[in-house]
Amino acid sequence: MSEGIALSVTVSGVSRLFGAGPDALLEAARIADAVGIDQLAFPDHLAIGPRTDRYPYGRFPFGADEPWLEPLTAMAAVAAATRRLRIASAVLVAPLRPALVLAKTLATLDWLSDGRLDLGVGVGWQPEEFDGAGVRFRGRGARLDDSLRACRVLWRDAPASFESATVRFRDLRCLPRPRQPGGIPIWFGGAASPRNAARIAELGAGWMPVSGGEAELGQGIAALREAFARAGRDPASLGVRAPVPAEGDLSRCLAALPALAGLGVTVAAFPLARFARAPGEVRPFLERLGRARP
Repeated sequence: MSEGIALSVTVSGVSRLFGAGPDALLEAARIADAVGIDQLAFPDHLAIGPRTDRYPYGRFPFGADEPWLEPLTAMAAVAAATRRLRIASAVLVAPLRPALVLAKTLATLDWLSDGRLDLGVGVGWQPEEFDGAGVRFRGRGARLDDSLRACRVLWRDAPASFESATVRFRDLRCLPRPRQPGGIPIWFGGAASPRNAARIAELGAGWMPVSGGEAELGQGIAALREAFARAGRDPASLGVRAPVPAEGDLSRCLAALPALAGLGVTVAAFPLARFARAPGEVRPFLERLGRARP
């Protein structure tokens, strides 16, 4: 494995792997913590609508009855069960949550985890999910930007004031602050479009592409580094959490890590459900992945 690339496991396949209850999930988190895996990540859906054919990244990977844990709640439980590994959302549909609620919940989670939170965010793709939450689907990108700008102000200032087209408040104290100096690192999902590149350069620590081969990754990383330079930021500071290639073949995935690192990937993401088909396969996978560390 290439030096410097971190290992992240996305908690997926909950019904198949953790259907017995929370003890199995928390034990998997403890194993990941013990064997040296760097991060556990949780996806987000408040609900799944009937139109998964609209999923923008190919075939939707789970059935309609697959349970989706609320990620911030699950991450709090994992934080309490572990001591070292980082916890991440990959990704949180942030526009579904009001800015003040988002800022308070995330700061609390970072405080409880002693500064181990990585916030991955996206705009979402299901209109039905937004409708069910009573939130407009249209304009969600602008609300995402405004909410995250507001979070950064709330994490920094007390009292805090902020005004934008979609979020406004004055003289609020939203404490505790996050443990991490400068606030919680924010990572953005989606493509490296000009708009997304600009928001990552303004607000982000890194990029979480959902898919993509080496050529697409390389082009996206180059575009983001250019955006960082235009924003006066060091392009080398860009973080990239990218999914590993090779469906279900761990040996091939591990062999591909040096090439990913060479492209500029800093975190390699392993979807758990791709590598473990039954509960008894979770521990061996995590232990093997941990042994792959240099």
